[in-house]
Amino acid sequence: MLDDQARWVAQAKTGDTLAFRRLVEMNTSALFRTCVRVTGDKAIAEDAMQEAFFNAFRHLREFDERAQFSTWLHRIGVNAALEQMRRRNRVEEELPEAENEDAVFPTTTESTPGPDRHARSAEIRRDVETQLARMTVLERSAFLLRHHEGQSLEDISAQLSLNISACKQAIFRAVRKLRLALEPPG
Repeated sequence: MLDDQARWVAQAKTGDTLAFRRLVEMNTSALFRTCVRVTGDKAIAEDAMQEAFFNAFRHLREFDERAQFSTWLHRIGVNAALEQMRRRNRVEEELPEAENEDAVFPTTTESTPGPDRHARSAEIRRDVETQLARMTVLERSAFLLRHHEGQSLEDISAQLSLNISACKQAIFRAVRKLRLALEPPG
């Protein structure tokens, strides 16, 4: 798959729009998930994703292939998502209400969970979403990229244009906020 991606990048750099379309198809779902997690809004994420693909196409010849294309594209996507938020005067503000309660953390189906467990799971999900909404965009983005996407600190720091130390601090602050909010009383 990485060999195909490298071949499609090389072909797209020569102007092959079909090769770029393949790169888009290969990366659309992952980029959309990242943009949704940064913005908290599917419509804004869609705009950010389109902007990211447009910018990637415009600047493809500048891609120096030191990183994988997907890493480069995700950085463009995170920047586009943050820019969309700025345009809507939402930077450092609360995450907008999700279109449905499963927008940020989709539910998983288990074999017949009991009503108590189902209620507690819904309560925890609401608490987590509330705390994510209270975080800064930077904390939320770093946390989700690390703990939900499983990305390395190096990739996250590159996508968010931070040094490793600042990246670690953002993740640490986010984790601390979640822990404090989710600790049982007493």
